[in-house]
Amino acid sequence: MNQKDTKENLRLDNLDKKAEEIGIGGNLIPETSEEKYKKRMAQRKEVQTQRLKERDKEKGLIIITTGQGKGKTTAALGMALRTLGHNHKVAIIQFIKGGWQPGEALALKVFGDQLIFQACGEGFTWETQDRDKDINLIRLSWTKALNFLKDPKYKLVILDEIIVAIKLGYIDEDEVIKGTTLRPELTHVVLSGRGASKKLINSADLVTEMNLIRHPFKEQGIKAQAGIEY
Repeated sequence: MNQKDTKENLRLDNLDKKAEEIGIGGNLIPETSEEKYKKRMAQRKEVQTQRLKERDKEKGLIIITTGQGKGKTTAALGMALRTLGHNHKVAIIQFIKGGWQPGEALALKVFGDQLIFQACGEGFTWETQDRDKDINLIRLSWTKALNFLKDPKYKLVILDEIIVAIKLGYIDEDEVIKGTTLRPELTHVVLSGRGASKKLINSADLVTEMNLIRHPFKEQGIKAQAGIEY
């Protein structure tokens, strides 16, 4: 890192610390008067404006949603909906899943050719009970994924459950990392699934870990329900 980058990072860090010191308002820090509250929020607005002005770069992101908790695919689909709302094309390739018709695939049909949704798996390993077939389906899915990653028409490519495929040894992690670098400069890619390795995490720009706190299946014996799990 050169001296210019070091100074820039220091300036950004100082702005972040200043914003944290001022706070976000509300009733978190009681004020003695409304006048003092307005003054503090005006300071926060000034700092926030500067933070946004300083951070003006744009790039295609590698995004990971991982962890034991529920919501990894749901988060990825939320980004798909946002992208579609901006009239960009999206490709979703589901690895591992595919033994049922998910509600999101039915709902997203309204976007027509703007969205490609391909569930290439045939269900979980204990359902297929055929390792060679699973591996072949994963390889087929990856070939399709690479085509979408390289295609500049797609603003967002979601590789759903590909992290599980890596964990199972069905596809090489280095191959996936290399494949994500083949996308155009401003194309975003999401990799989802529990068990992301440190190496995969380090290759990403944005990583979110879903932590499991409570789950109705384990604690109450409640089955997977339409609209919640699929």
